[in-house]
Amino acid sequence: MKSNKATELMGNSQNRIAKGTVIKGDINSEAGFRIDGEIIGTLTTPAKVVIGKDGKIDGTLECSNADIEGAFSGNLKVSSLLSLKSTAHIEGDVSTGKLSVEPGATFNASCSMDSGVKSIANGQQGKSA
Repeated sequence: MKSNKATELMGNSQNRIAKGTVIKGDINSEAGFRIDGEIIGTLTTPAKVVIGKDGKIDGTLECSNADIEGAFSGNLKVSSLLSLKSTAHIEGDVSTGKLSVEPGATFNASCSMDSGVKSIANGQQGKSA
């Protein structure tokens, strides 16, 4: 029971990448993220990721939910809801369960929507035709 509570607490916590901070490399975390700086590489979390207006990711993002106000370029894999705000700028390949796009957002990406989106590590989910 102690391990369940620890996992629950980790899922409710949030990491923050501040404006002016640039991180190059791979990040794995159980907690969510608020990104106002820049990540060049891969970010993997089972929690929610928020990319602020000044935030940017160039690489791969894999998460459960994402709210994007800033810029993303690369491979984006969101298992539940991807919400693009009016200031968002997205380029690359997107795979999501649900998509919400506000007017004004830039969305230059190939997009697939599948309720059975799986982890990159687990391979592609079989699709019904």
